[in-house]
Amino acid sequence: MKKGKIHFVNGAMARERELYFQSHEHLWISPGRSGEVNSALCIDDYQKSLCELQGYRKSGGEAIADAQPVGCGRMAKQLYSLSVESQVEILASTGFHKMIFYPEEHWIFRLSEDKLAELYIKELTEGMYQDPDNIVPVTQTSVKAGQIKTALEAEKMSAQYHKMFSAAAYAAVETGAPLMVHVENGCSPETYFEFLLKKNVKPEQMIFCHMDRACADMGIHKAVAEAGVFLEYDTIAREKYHSDEREIEIFCEMADAGFEDALLFSLDTTRQRLQAYGGSVGLDYILRVFLKKMQKNGIPQSMIRKISKENPSRAFRWLK
Repeated sequence: MKKGKIHFVNGAMARERELYFQSHEHLWISPGRSGEVNSALCIDDYQKSLCELQGYRKSGGEAIADAQPVGCGRMAKQLYSLSVESQVEILASTGFHKMIFYPEEHWIFRLSEDKLAELYIKELTEGMYQDPDNIVPVTQTSVKAGQIKTALEAEKMSAQYHKMFSAAAYAAVETGAPLMVHVENGCSPETYFEFLLKKNVKPEQMIFCHMDRACADMGIHKAVAEAGVFLEYDTIAREKYHSDEREIEIFCEMADAGFEDALLFSLDTTRQRLQAYGGSVGLDYILRVFLKKMQKNGIPQSMIRKISKENPSRAFRWLK
């Protein structure tokens, strides 16, 4: 563990080196339960994923967070090879996703809170596992995770989610690694913030994702940001939710309220949105299109630099 550094699959990097950084993407998801639930959640062609990353690099992309957790289609070795070949720094995830993405017999339901926490800590400090999703991980690599992914659904904290979040919180406290929270429509972000806070996770370790499409009440955004949490917005080029112009309005409202330092952005890519897989958006859409829209709508370059470089360099650094 290296204090104050970002842990990419290629190794830890001093936070002083600021890189253009999209904070929530999906570069590889092996066939499995996720793809059965939604065919767009299968991203398993190495050359196509590499092509996307090469295009991203050519457009100015330097770093990226892959938000797929252990036991849910994530492949450590593929992420490492993609990083080496594309020359894009990739930050990988341990942790868990929504329970809908795990079959009933999955090991995630059987392992105790202590065993899950131990698994997450090992993936962060020793190396991620490279096993099929249907077996308890045993084959460890030297490729380390850089954050803990968590996810919540529009329901109260069930016993299973309580176990999962408690294990993730313990791992975050023990390692100082950032903890990412997938926010779903109809959930209560404040409730989960308070839960993590009581587990001694520091606000500056927390990254709440998707609130720009999952939480219409901007007062909640501001309250969470006021507490010190990072907010990652990724409803960009997603017209079924809202326009890019509305997304820019959200950024501007948060900045005007004094929360410019809390903002991150990304695309939350799926197979349907990656051009190499036949999609219409592409991993480099923000660089090619959205940054120009931000500038056209009066967002200064200094704010764009914060969202794309300065803020990620703080959000993804380890506290220990």
